[in-house]
Amino acid sequence: AISRTLYRLIVSRRNLLAWVTAEQASLRSRLDMAGVYRRMSGGVIVTLGAVVIDYFAGSGAGWVGAPFAVLWIAAPAVALWISRSPRVASDLTVTDASALELRLVARRTWRFFEEFVTADDHMLPPDNFQEDPSPVLAHRTSPTNLGLYLLSAVSARDFGWTGTIEAVERLEATLKTMGQLEQIRGHFYNWYDTRDLRPLEPHYISSVDSGNLAAHLITVANAAREWTVAGGLPGDFASGARDALHLAREALHVLPASVRSQSVMWQELEDQFNDIDTGLRESGNSGNDLTTRLDELSSNAATVVDIAQTLASDSGVDAFSDLVFWCDAFPRSILGWQNDIAQTPDGARALNQRLLVVEATTRAMATAMDFDFLFDPQRRLLSIGYRAADGTLDPSSYDLLASEARLASFFAIAKCDVHSRHWFRLGRQVTPVGSGAALISWSGSMFEYLMPSLVLRAPAGSLLEQTNRLIVRRQMSYGAALGLPWGMSESAYNGRDLEFTYQYSNFGIPGLGLKRGLSAEAVVAPYATALAAMVEPEQAARNFARLESLGALGRYGFYEAIDYTRSRLPEGTPFAIVRAFMAHHQGMTVVAIANVLLHGIMRKRFHSEPRIQATELLLQERTPRSVSVAHPRAEEVRAAPRLDDVQVPDVRRLDTANDVTPQVNLLSNGRYAVMVTASGSGYSRWGDHAVTRWHEDVTRDDTGSYFFLRDVESGELWSAGYQPCRGMPDDYAVTFAEARAEFFRRDGNITTTLEVLVSPEDDAAVRYLSITNSGSRVRDIEVTSYAELVLAPPASDSAHQAFSKLFVQTEYVERHGAILATR
Repeated sequence: AISRTLYRLIVSRRNLLAWVTAEQASLRSRLDMAGVYRRMSGGVIVTLGAVVIDYFAGSGAGWVGAPFAVLWIAAPAVALWISRSPRVASDLTVTDASALELRLVARRTWRFFEEFVTADDHMLPPDNFQEDPSPVLAHRTSPTNLGLYLLSAVSARDFGWTGTIEAVERLEATLKTMGQLEQIRGHFYNWYDTRDLRPLEPHYISSVDSGNLAAHLITVANAAREWTVAGGLPGDFASGARDALHLAREALHVLPASVRSQSVMWQELEDQFNDIDTGLRESGNSGNDLTTRLDELSSNAATVVDIAQTLASDSGVDAFSDLVFWCDAFPRSILGWQNDIAQTPDGARALNQRLLVVEATTRAMATAMDFDFLFDPQRRLLSIGYRAADGTLDPSSYDLLASEARLASFFAIAKCDVHSRHWFRLGRQVTPVGSGAALISWSGSMFEYLMPSLVLRAPAGSLLEQTNRLIVRRQMSYGAALGLPWGMSESAYNGRDLEFTYQYSNFGIPGLGLKRGLSAEAVVAPYATALAAMVEPEQAARNFARLESLGALGRYGFYEAIDYTRSRLPEGTPFAIVRAFMAHHQGMTVVAIANVLLHGIMRKRFHSEPRIQATELLLQERTPRSVSVAHPRAEEVRAAPRLDDVQVPDVRRLDTANDVTPQVNLLSNGRYAVMVTASGSGYSRWGDHAVTRWHEDVTRDDTGSYFFLRDVESGELWSAGYQPCRGMPDDYAVTFAEARAEFFRRDGNITTTLEVLVSPEDDAAVRYLSITNSGSRVRDIEVTSYAELVLAPPASDSAHQAFSKLFVQTEYVERHGAILATR
């Protein structure tokens, strides 16, 4: 190729514009058998030549070389086989037993919204319900709660649990209230009181919550349009009734044996269940037959409710409340269907008009959200949120593709509020998972990876699809290694505040997240299993069965979490069940299972939006060949082979800088390292180069990176640590943790806190100094940072420091407010 190019440039001057199109190049490099043998023909030809020569030479030793010849000739076929990506199924396969298991989980979970979304809360979903130590309903809600409730209401109609009219009434009531909520530039505040609708302090706009709500509103809009075209009942509405029937039977069978044996009506109730089940299987889907059968089923259902209520009143056992609820759920579903099919032509037209209003309202709410003002133009990233009180963006941003903010970023681009370049600013570091590589997230939780997939597609073979598939397998293998059910994600855990309210945090898999200390805690969240069902439905159904055997199944589906962290467990107990239900986790469970059993119905609706279709290309990104690999830290690789090894990492707390034995903390990401002593001295190194000067002298310990503070009025001078000023503070404390070092000191009314961290992603150290004046008068404090730069191997600097200093140059870069040092 080089010779041909030179000949054309210098001699012939012809065919200078000849080029190969991408299509032709793709065809030539195609990964098929003929193509591979053509590209590796050299080795095959040499091998065949050697075989022929040996044959005609008659050496008689051909049998020795025969295995090697076979291997060389088969090498292209082997190379083709190991180079092919594993086949990716475009659709999920679920057995009937697993499908029933998942449907019943979703139906139980929908009960949360049936009971708690009421007029008392203006038809808004309360944030959570906690059973222990006494029942408490949290009367607040968030944009994510709202969006997932609306999708759950749509799913309830899709599953056949409610009729179309009932679903529309629910949507209308919630949307009406949402229209009354205070907003900023189309965005809803992070929290509202569901009783008086006032926004709760602090007034904050969350980018993630807004992105979730906007995408879910678009999905609801397209569902409403779909119903105006399809009309009538869901395709398999009888299955919705059978769900309630199954659960009523389960509620009957879990009653104490003594109660069942004393009641002659128990068998009568079983007979009625059998008759209803038979009637459902024989029901037609249209015409007079359906109307007649629904009337008969309604009569049977009324009998079932009467028997259940009689049993409950006679026995007085609280366990009958579940039986009564599920027996009553059945006639409610039938009534909804009867109302749907009994509509007159005028009634049907009126319903269609209401659906059009729902569509227009939800779409208008979604498009009214202005994401441009949540965008940081310098970083080209979405800020975490907007602080309404002072009118500023949060200084932190979402910068990972494997994040729950992915949906907000995608929608903002689709809406043209943000340029598509933003998508490629999101971090794509990968981490090894088995024989593949998955995108790394912050905390390695199922929520970060799979929550956007409730409505956002991950095309088969794409980077996102591969990541989703691999992280679910990693979740399963990590659970198996600990001997636990799998599924770790952000959730409440077995820690409480002074009001006995469960606390909330993020949990994940070591090695999948950048966050340190993931191996220190083990909290299994059942809703993570529901999210994983969108990838591995059969495994999810089995995991749900295991969770149920541990007592994690409650009245409204599965409880919030099972906490296995030793430090939070009472003596002698293997785990603690977090007996609470979070609205957004309940919604994720219902919607995820709807996607599994109804062929990705929510994703189809979201992607039927023209602006979403126009942006879909971003999702088809393949796994890059050259990408930054984030290897998990050593402590995470070795993390918790057994549950007994799950321990909270040590945190050292010191109250003096002058310990007899020097106390140090080493912070590193494997490339950049910072060592700090309890006095505040230390060094920074990158690879084998010293960034700052340091002398190993235990008697002086006076070299490192420092902050000097000076009171401008009095001239008083001190440092953020004990060194180098060596002034004795009124109070001094040092905290050494695996992820940071913190220096606290108090001098009179001035308190300083210095945090030192090393970025796990970039080769950089961060020193964060905060100053607090607790006195009554204003103080003018001057802060100066100081370090002696080396930028050379420590040995060469120690050999001749004066000479080494000659070659370090510094430059002040005004536009960045930074000092640039070079050697």
